[in-house]
Parts: sequence; structure tokens; C-alpha cells
Amino acid sequence: MKFIDTHTHLFSTQFLDDAEAVIERALAQEVGQFYLPNVDKNSIERMYYLADKYPNQCIPMIGLHPCSVKEDYKEQLAIIEKELEGERIFAGIGEMGLDYHWDLTFKKEQLDALRIQIEWAKKYEIPVILHTRESFDDTFSVISELNHERLTGVFHCFTGSLEDAEKVMSLGGFYMGIGGVVTFKNAGVDKTVAQIPLEHLVLETDSPYLAPTPHRGSRNESMHIPLIAQKIADAKGISLDEVAKVTTQNARQLFKSFANASKIVS
Repeated sequence: MKFIDTHTHLFSTQFLDDAEAVIERALAQEVGQFYLPNVDKNSIERMYYLADKYPNQCIPMIGLHPCSVKEDYKEQLAIIEKELEGERIFAGIGEMGLDYHWDLTFKKEQLDALRIQIEWAKKYEIPVILHTRESFDDTFSVISELNHERLTGVFHCFTGSLEDAEKVMSLGGFYMGIGGVVTFKNAGVDKTVAQIPLEHLVLETDSPYLAPTPHRGSRNESMHIPLIAQKIADAKGISLDEVAKVTTQNARQLFKSFANASKIVS
């Protein structure tokens, strides 16, 4: 049985002292690859360090997180674009998207950054990693407008309704990332997931955030992916093996350039 964590911030300062041990613990739980979504210009160096040290396990992605979209967002995007134009290969554009939870001051700028990064994804033919906190409708609207046969991606940390899931599936090449929230007792995500075909789901932790039950409130790690997978299996009435097999296939399909990068997940 093999798993892939399609979204983890292993480069976070919360892992500064023990990232290697975190990776080893995850590998022991058969989590074989970790996709690293960049946040802004300040997270690039640490992400590269892990990608270079663990080239078969830590897979870099490049983008500007919506919460990092401020007055200097064009400068930040210029730095991201320069990295895209360089020699390093990225699995996706992200983490990008819209976040309306904390502050709407830079809503217009977030929308502009979203559009720019979508066009990059089409140019380089790599998926978008979409952050949609309290902004699903606007994100879906932009994606629908700019959708193209070359555009694929994942709606990270999906916690929407069945109607939202059906909208995602209607786009064609998009998946929904399911993380620790599916294990939260009153979130209701498990009930929605039960109605979504497994072929549209990938697993993620968003670590160090959103640790699944029974670790809720503590630092999240990729080793918890099997707990998320088991909750999906329980919700759908299928085996853990089936969840592992299909979600790993989905991740490979989404991140085609890195599908066979690791012997651990081959």
C-alpha cells in the first residue's frame, strides 16, 4: 500500500528542526512522496533545500499564496515567474487562489494574481493548486472563464458541498484535495466525500496545519495521511487499500511529470 501527500508545507519553520525525522516517520507509514506548494518569495530557498536533499520524495511547486498578496504582489509574481523560467522543473503552480477569511483589502489583487498564475499553468502545462478559503464561488468563476484543455489542478482542502464538488468535476481535469477536516466530527465533509467518486479525490495533509482526529490541535505531519484515507474508506464503505490505490493513481495522473519520480511510489 502506498500513499502520496499532495500538499504539505514541509519547508515551514515548524519543521525547521526535524524535517528529516518527519519524512522518515511518513515513509514508515508508506507515504512515499510529498508535494511542496510554495507560499511566497521567502519560502523558496527552504523548499529548494528539501527538494534537492530528497529529489525522489520532496517535489517542488511554485506560486504565490493569496494571503501573501499585498502591495508588493507584482514584485512577488515577478520573482515566481523568474523561477518558472529557470532550469528547475516544478510539479505545479501554487499554492495560489483566493482567501476571503481574514481580510478583503487585497481582493482585487488576489483576483489578478489568480488570473496571472492560471495563464502560467497553461503555458507550462502544469496543474494549479487552488486555495479557496471562503471564496469557492469566485475561484470557480475564474477557473471556468479561463478553463482550457491544458488546464488541470486540484481544489486544495476541499470542504464544499456536493453541488460544489459537481462543479469541480464538470471542469474536466480537476481533483479535490481531502485532508484532516474529513475526520472532524461536525464538519460534515465525510458525508460529502461519500457521494464523490473516488476518481476525483487526492490525499493531502496541509501540514503543519489541520491535523486529523485524534491529533487535532497538534502539528500535522504527512504520516497522518493513512488516518485521512481510512476516514474516506469508512465513509464510502470500501477498503483502505482501494483508497490508497485510486488516490495514488489520481495523484500520478495530476502530476504527470513526476509520476514515476520515486521508486517508493512506483
